Amino acid sequence: MLKAVKINMEYLEQPVGLGGIPWFGWILESDRKNVVQKSYQLQIADDLRFERILYDSGVVESEESVHVEVPWERTEGQGIRIGEKGKAWREIQSCREYFVRVRVSDGVEESPYSDTASFVTGILDRSEWKADFITAEEETDSGKSGSTCLKKRISLDGEVESAWVCGTALGLYRLFINGEKAGEDEMTPGWTSYQKHLCYQTYDVTDLLKEGENVLEVMLGAGWYKGKMGFLLLRNNYGTRTAFLMQMTVRYRDGREETFVTDESWQGRPGPVTFSEIYDGEWYDARLESEEYESEGMREAGRAAEGNPGRDAGEGQEKEGTAGESGNVREWKKVSGIAFPKEALTAQPGSRVRKMEKLQAQKVILTPEKETVIDFGQNLTGWVHFQVQATRGCEIVLKCFETLDAQGNVYTANLRSAKQEIHYICKGGGPEEYHPLFTFMGFRYVQVLQWPGEVKAEDFSAFALYSQMKQTGTFQCSHPLVNRLQQNILWGLKGNFLDIPTDCPQRDERVGWTGDAQIFCRTACWLMNTYTFFRKWLKDVAADQTPEGGVPHVVPDIISGKEENDWLLSQGTHSAAAWADVAVINPWTMYLTFGDKTILEEQYESMRKWIDFMKEHSTDYIWNYRLQFGDWVALDAEEGSYFGATPNDLTCTAYFAYSTGLFVKIAKILDRQEDAARYDALHDRIVEKFRRTFFKEDGTMTAQTQTAHIVALYFDLVPEAFRAQTARRLTELLEKENGHLVTGFVGTPYFCHALSRNGYVKEAYDLLLKEDFPSWLYQVKMGATTVWEHWDGMKPDGTMWSPDMNSFNHYAYGAVGDWLYRVVLGMEIDEKDPGYHHSIISPQTGDAFDFAEGSYESVYGTLKVRWEKGETEDIRRLWITVPHNTTGEIRLEKGAGEIRADGLEFALKEGIPTARCGSGEWEIVYRKSLCI
Repeated sequence: MLKAVKINMEYLEQPVGLGGIPWFGWILESDRKNVVQKSYQLQIADDLRFERILYDSGVVESEESVHVEVPWERTEGQGIRIGEKGKAWREIQSCREYFVRVRVSDGVEESPYSDTASFVTGILDRSEWKADFITAEEETDSGKSGSTCLKKRISLDGEVESAWVCGTALGLYRLFINGEKAGEDEMTPGWTSYQKHLCYQTYDVTDLLKEGENVLEVMLGAGWYKGKMGFLLLRNNYGTRTAFLMQMTVRYRDGREETFVTDESWQGRPGPVTFSEIYDGEWYDARLESEEYESEGMREAGRAAEGNPGRDAGEGQEKEGTAGESGNVREWKKVSGIAFPKEALTAQPGSRVRKMEKLQAQKVILTPEKETVIDFGQNLTGWVHFQVQATRGCEIVLKCFETLDAQGNVYTANLRSAKQEIHYICKGGGPEEYHPLFTFMGFRYVQVLQWPGEVKAEDFSAFALYSQMKQTGTFQCSHPLVNRLQQNILWGLKGNFLDIPTDCPQRDERVGWTGDAQIFCRTACWLMNTYTFFRKWLKDVAADQTPEGGVPHVVPDIISGKEENDWLLSQGTHSAAAWADVAVINPWTMYLTFGDKTILEEQYESMRKWIDFMKEHSTDYIWNYRLQFGDWVALDAEEGSYFGATPNDLTCTAYFAYSTGLFVKIAKILDRQEDAARYDALHDRIVEKFRRTFFKEDGTMTAQTQTAHIVALYFDLVPEAFRAQTARRLTELLEKENGHLVTGFVGTPYFCHALSRNGYVKEAYDLLLKEDFPSWLYQVKMGATTVWEHWDGMKPDGTMWSPDMNSFNHYAYGAVGDWLYRVVLGMEIDEKDPGYHHSIISPQTGDAFDFAEGSYESVYGTLKVRWEKGETEDIRRLWITVPHNTTGEIRLEKGAGEIRADGLEFALKEGIPTARCGSGEWEIVYRKSLCI
């Protein structure tokens, strides 16, 4: 039976808070093969029963089941209108839920209407914002990291039909209505380039309201906005006072509508959390919790309280005064307004930070130095949660950290100045619970510095915090260490995709390094649906570019203009090759993954400006500029240096060519023909210059490093006559290191690809499966549960790499995950028909695994591949599932013979047995011993 299922809007299911009318998509289900959609009918209504249909497409003859747009227009000052075929435009209102259904036909049968999906609009026109930012802080509070509370009592004079809140903050906020928290999001509104781009969130609060008096409360924390941030450890990077903005639309059952906003009629006072910083942790005193009705939900959410911060609140941090038992500083007072450009406000319909997983503590350890430590068994990013019953005034102190040292004792040196501490003073009188509210930690272990009585594992759990994204990829094989590596890569993503793509979650850094995000983007797109996450962050990449197009090293950019006293960043704060190229490579990767041109349109000017910046600062098409990180932390670096041996001129020019070539493809896709021609000519000149400069007449490269050969091969910069020679030389350089890599951030992501693409599949497998230092599996055998920043973060004897920069949750080297999907499983995107509308399936099975299997949930449905060795070593059995409404091209290993495959016809294509297939499940058996 044919069905349309999983309706999505801009790749989100049931999005809440859209800033416009989304495009739509759905997945086809059928028990038949070769199913292709012939037509669809899409309807949008403002009621669940579809009695008030606002839009009906009618039967549309089309195969399109993703990126389906409906006609709509934005009218200045009038919101949005949606079109209905042959009829009048219908108005779409802000803060309202709309319902969607679709039915399809494949020419054989017609489906029933799908299950109903819905989307909720945010504020559709900026002129509709009536709220103002309000604060309870004074200018003298600029050096403080305590929280504030804001409150407003409102009265509702009827039965509520629906109510929606749109809220955001300068700082972090938690909104409560009648003591209950609105929504499940945490660390809202996230981190953006505030003055240029600030997200707001939309929540359904219908069930939190009641007829009569209601209490609105919000708790604000410093967060990224005014807290101490970045390796320069500066405060007030965006402003000196936290503030909140909220607009609530209430619709009554009798048809009336009422709006409630933040304004100077609200009241404020010092909040329950007396100290909270992203790096240092959180302090509060539960003895000072309010007994007022409106704070019940706050106590439930985090046992939040005000009072003495207890131990040292951090270097340079002013301790905040205790309210004392009398509570004399807790009196409500009038708030004040703060000016902020509402043009920066942007709806955030999804991918918001939440408590995604809960892990129970595994065991309690007593170290050789008699330290009490809780082990969660997994390095993660998030919160410790505990339950306790103790006498009034008893103080609990915990410290989060990543790893034990060689002797099994607490190791915190790699946190640098970050404290990652929790201080909690018990209220007494019964059970109490707590987790932080306005910070997060990177940890596997928790040191118990103070605790009443026996420390029991059952009293402790941990919440993993990261941006909500649907997991899309799975991989498993017969090698248990590789399976653990795959899990480590996934946990690295979870730990570093907390609103922005960070470099690490534990030390005093945690910023959006563009290089890490670029390197890992393709792997991330296999593992999770990252579209909304990256789309939001790429807006800040564009917003923070320099006027001439330079791309900052970190986004949001909190270092430019403040870097003069930093030994490294004083050399330059933007435009490093491989880092800044995120402006082109990430949008291109999103396009390949989703087949979506919107991301290319949105980022086009940012991409063009970056290419122009490189051109402007190149000399005869050799590109280099101020501070370059090169092959960062490569093992062929000089002793004591972070910079690999591959010359910057080479890596910079290689990326100059690569990004320019991608931009040419993008210009053609968007039909920008003049740009395509101009930048195509530029690309040709860069490639020609690269070849003349970095290849000698005999075909050898001027730089005899692994990375030089990798980027030349992967970026197609090698003269064709020298390709085989260059690939062979790469294997020689590998063998020179006894089969080990010595690459850093630039070379590592592409190493296995450079080998397997050029006939060295066995060598690529051998490289992946190395178990001694340096290798991916060395980390696994050393007990890693995430990916490390350094190959030798922990040495074989348990001693550590330099604590200056030694994260044990740093996903960049996890980019090898892309090779597992694209080569081991053989799932590849066709650039000419992206988004997995036409997939190329070409597994390179090697001899190391008995089987490998995996899947990817594309926008069309799930693509699956499994292969295994047959009854003899040279037999391969292959199972492939191709989503409906898509096609595939199956390419077996070169020279494969004795092929058996019902329903498929194989023919040689460039020496490779190849067959086209439609949707459905396919099984193939072939003999590999005939492969050449």
